[in-house]
Amino acid sequence: MLFVPANSDKFLASALRRDADAIQLDLEDACPPDLKDATRAKIGELATQATQAGFDVIVRVNRPWRLLVRDLEGCVHPSIKALTLPKVPDAGFIRAVSEVLDEVEQEKQLPIGHTRLIAMIEDADALARLDEIAQSHPRLYGMIVGAEDLAVSMQMAVDTDTLYLPNVMVVAACRRAGITPLGFVGSVADFADQERFQQTVQRAARLGFEGAFCIHPSQVNAANQAFSPDPEAVKRARDLLATFEAAMAAGQATCTFEGRMVDAPVVMQARQLIAKDDAHKAMLARREAAKSGA
Repeated sequence: MLFVPANSDKFLASALRRDADAIQLDLEDACPPDLKDATRAKIGELATQATQAGFDVIVRVNRPWRLLVRDLEGCVHPSIKALTLPKVPDAGFIRAVSEVLDEVEQEKQLPIGHTRLIAMIEDADALARLDEIAQSHPRLYGMIVGAEDLAVSMQMAVDTDTLYLPNVMVVAACRRAGITPLGFVGSVADFADQERFQQTVQRAARLGFEGAFCIHPSQVNAANQAFSPDPEAVKRARDLLATFEAAMAAGQATCTFEGRMVDAPVVMQARQLIAKDDAHKAMLARREAAKSGA
């Protein structure tokens, strides 16, 4: 999910030439205060431009509430799939935002629930409420740690030691709730060292994250590679599953594959990888169809 300052036509045009899965128009930190109203007024036009280019569109909105309500009213749009909510404190906040979205979607004749939500965990209080936030509302699609703001709240450094536990806690809470864990153990602002970022997102995929925010186009390829199923691993999973199914047909509960015992948990991991690969290919096909106008 590639961040683009919502007030910059130049950056949006550049982003639309990248291979991100989604464009995240930023009305918060990247948009100057004196430009927020004018930018919000054209957010639907910008989102449609990105959608027509084959991208999903997300908008990061503002806090506090007076700005947020204006953003919610302006960002409910057929071309906007989700909103990223900064500084989410608790489940009640998600439910209150959802109540406003219900009204706006009804007014704009969109299906109730059209606009999904991504929660940013950015302070110590929210860390104590991860499960209630993750399970707060059907609109909630995923959660992510906002490293810099969390570091301020926790009075800690922004590094892999301090951020490891909060991120793993988010993965666990997301899995318990059945939503998507997003992010990685590190700062999204560290984009200059591309080799290091590649290692960071590869580690994130091993930890169970499904995707990440990128603030610079140079991060996109590394994120795509890390979070996309590896073709060799998928082939191995299919071969393992075929071996196991043959053993089951012969009346065996387990089998051996490449010198390792295969039982139910190993089979489940293989099936998860194959399902992820199928979903990934379907997503790429939808994007290509959108680009071609099909």
